[in-house]
Amino acid sequence: MTSADTRENIHSPRRAPVMLALHQTALGGPEVLQLTELPRPVPGPGEILVAVHAAGLNPTDFKHRAVSLFLPPPPRTLGWDVSGTVIETGFGVTLFQPGDEVFGMLPYPYGAGSHSEYVTGPARAFVAKPAGIDHIQAAALPLAALTAWQALVETAGLRAGQRVLIHAAAGGVGHLAVQIAKERGAHVTGTASAPKHEFLRELGADACIDYRFDDFTDTEEPYDVVLDTLGGETATRSLGVLRPGGTLVSLLPGAEDTPAAAEKAQVRAVVLLVEHDQAGMRAVAELVDRGKLRAHVSGVFPLAEGGRAHAMGETGRTTGKLVLSVR
Repeated sequence: MTSADTRENIHSPRRAPVMLALHQTALGGPEVLQLTELPRPVPGPGEILVAVHAAGLNPTDFKHRAVSLFLPPPPRTLGWDVSGTVIETGFGVTLFQPGDEVFGMLPYPYGAGSHSEYVTGPARAFVAKPAGIDHIQAAALPLAALTAWQALVETAGLRAGQRVLIHAAAGGVGHLAVQIAKERGAHVTGTASAPKHEFLRELGADACIDYRFDDFTDTEEPYDVVLDTLGGETATRSLGVLRPGGTLVSLLPGAEDTPAAAEKAQVRAVVLLVEHDQAGMRAVAELVDRGKLRAHVSGVFPLAEGGRAHAMGETGRTTGKLVLSVR
């Protein structure tokens, strides 16, 4: 029996169910995250209520904890990745029923809230959890895998025989992008520190660049696609390694001169903001089922230690993903 179940059993009938959430009432460092008792949400039309088994952490969680980006000021509960069990369905939901195991990404950026014992979200933000992986593995996938899929497949149209450069290839998005690109039949080069090169080769990377000592622009053969997870000057410098007609997909804004430099180089440069997408999640699940995609989880933390997980993630040295275990 979970802590949430225990609390509900001892409540009087007139008290609404509650849950624990990793909540913040102010912006700041990891210390602002507090395990807080909040009302359990109720699914609205087209929504499902999910008992969260595990929830992934992403750099956007760390940034939104510290500053107001897309979300209004606190109070707030963060988290977009979720894997769990359907508890209740709202009016009009036909795809799921209580007891179904699902995983997905809550609508980004305004649908945050998975770092809690329960969360509601649109039914069509979820798909059935692949039977071959547990909730920890499933929770590590949605936001990062959707980002990689939408960047490489839907935006860049990556296809067999093309060359792709992936920056920060051992990170959350990067290590999944390597696998997706290889499954598409591309030649993959990834940037990472030298100790992570063996990890990238195990994922299928054809070549590795140590960003600390090697200049990624020093290449004789241009790339068709660059996935830039860093932004800033990296985006502008990446334009120089693309063939004419190639595509740069950045996850963060580039320098001010990036658009003009892209036009001069006759390449396409875009900034991607990930969207919740059931078709994309089905593609991710299908890759998992075929053994072509797997998240590397380098750390699992209980919900109560979410602040410690944030502190580790902010070091920028994590390989793969961090996950909060809720049940």
